[in-house]
Amino acid sequence: MRNTRQTERRLGDIIRANLPPMLAECVMFVLKQGWSALFGILLLCAIIGSRLIWNDHWPIARYDALVIFAISTQIAFLYFKLETWEEARVILLFHLTGTAMEIFKIYAGSWVYPGDGVLKVMQVPLFSGFMYAAVGSYMARVIRVFEMRFTPFPPFHWHLILAALIYVNFFAHHYLPDIRMALFAATILLYARTRIWFRMGTQSRFWWMPLPLAAFFSSFFLWLAENIGTLTRTWVYAGQTDGQAVSFAKMGSWYLLLYVSFATVTFVTRDAIYRQKCAP
Repeated sequence: MRNTRQTERRLGDIIRANLPPMLAECVMFVLKQGWSALFGILLLCAIIGSRLIWNDHWPIARYDALVIFAISTQIAFLYFKLETWEEARVILLFHLTGTAMEIFKIYAGSWVYPGDGVLKVMQVPLFSGFMYAAVGSYMARVIRVFEMRFTPFPPFHWHLILAALIYVNFFAHHYLPDIRMALFAATILLYARTRIWFRMGTQSRFWWMPLPLAAFFSSFFLWLAENIGTLTRTWVYAGQTDGQAVSFAKMGSWYLLLYVSFATVTFVTRDAIYRQKCAP
């Protein structure tokens, strides 16, 4: 981890030495976001690349190859200290909760995985859990890379209750009234005052963004990733035709799911949470 941070600092010093201050901050922001999302970016590259080159007559199925790639990437992240073991344990929880949701949604008819594979559980390829794990990896890494602080933060038990209600609603709305509009409102009410403080480098100033706005932007990029998944026929939503964009409603689903992800990650990032309003 120390060597990784030293590399990040050296890169930051080079950028700040060769670019105007504001442009350097913008470039650092983009690079650090990409660095934080490295697991997800690699997984998307594997999804696109495998779609382009895969032959159905090969001895290993595409889905199984994606599982092997994802596991190898996770091992590499731990070996090169891009993630801590504590973060990896939380990411494993993402994998389990994500896979459970995938199994339910497959049987509810929400989407399908049209390809074959041996490494499947109840028609769900095991690599699908790594897509949720990629979100967890990003959150854990972005908080550390940007030295984020969340202030003022709502009572932690309400933070967890809202996450639980959101997760349960993803299942319950198939049988009961969908309460997602109330949940959208709850995210604004609970986190309206919460700012995410962050900085681009060890010597740079702190910037801030409202937490709900950050969740909105993140959900947009996840919606783009969803489109990559469906365009490559890795998964297909019910009623979706070839080349059809994913509904913007999925962006709303990811917006809510990000709060579940955030609640999970805060179990290992409690030192970034401040109940009282304060600027770093």
